[in-house]
Amino acid sequence: MTAPPTTSPGPAAPAFPSIKIVVAGGFGAGKTTLIGSISEIEPLTTEELLTAAGEPIDSLDGVHGKATTTVSLDHGRRTLTVPAPLMLYLFGTPGQERFRFLWDDLTRGAVGAVVLADTRRLADSFPSIDYFEERSVPFVVAVNQFDGADRYSAGQVRQALELPLRVPVVDCDARDFSSTLTVLKTLVRYALTALTSTPPAPPGLPVDRRAAHP
Repeated sequence: MTAPPTTSPGPAAPAFPSIKIVVAGGFGAGKTTLIGSISEIEPLTTEELLTAAGEPIDSLDGVHGKATTTVSLDHGRRTLTVPAPLMLYLFGTPGQERFRFLWDDLTRGAVGAVVLADTRRLADSFPSIDYFEERSVPFVVAVNQFDGADRYSAGQVRQALELPLRVPVVDCDARDFSSTLTVLKTLVRYALTALTSTPPAPPGLPVDRRAAHP
């Protein structure tokens, strides 16, 4: 009997320790681009074209050139080899408020998160920051330096976002492999340190930064 034909499953993931990382941020901050710049496999994306029907919901103020949006998730994979082999599974969240119900599933089991900040719409970072703080998920803020956007120091961004000193703030270009790799390495170091340090204090009342920063 002839064996049935087989199809290639694609590159197999090496048998390394692995961790899950979430990439979050506001609408148009560059989450899909960041995952695509670093993934060693063909990234999974769920982008759809923006339509006129969505204009009253999805403000394009500051991101007028954006033509598509993530409606479910982005997914990619990257192997780090220094200081020891480690597999990163990356999951990008949709940025719009109406897709927020997906965040809990995407974040479940995550070791840490990247909050991608866009200085053209910096206030859009607050929902992600609040979400991870309330759930004690270690995160770093990566400031995506868009062409033509105003530049601010890490200290200025930290102050504007009301971040504690323990939270790393790094500049990045989400299109660039080396820049994205630096962001991920910063997060891995920070998250693993946070997980092996003293357990965090019980969360208090959630802080709604959006009330102070419309």
